[in-house]
Amino acid sequence: METDLPLVAGLVIGALSVPSVLSAVSERRPPRVSLLSILVAIALVTYAVMFKPGGYRVADVPEVFFRVLGQLF
Repeated sequence: METDLPLVAGLVIGALSVPSVLSAVSERRPPRVSLLSILVAIALVTYAVMFKPGGYRVADVPEVFFRVLGQLF
């Protein structure tokens, strides 16, 4: 349970940073903050996968996502 929140946070941060990267690239400016947020997302997901006994399967991600949302609300 303690690694579920970093997994979900990393996935959300990663998903939200993709439009920012595309916007920066299309405007021909360096995507510094966007790449930093992607690195944070990768670090969070890596932490969650490495410290979860047995790891995560792709099929587990929706269940984990909704479990974390249920805990938050």
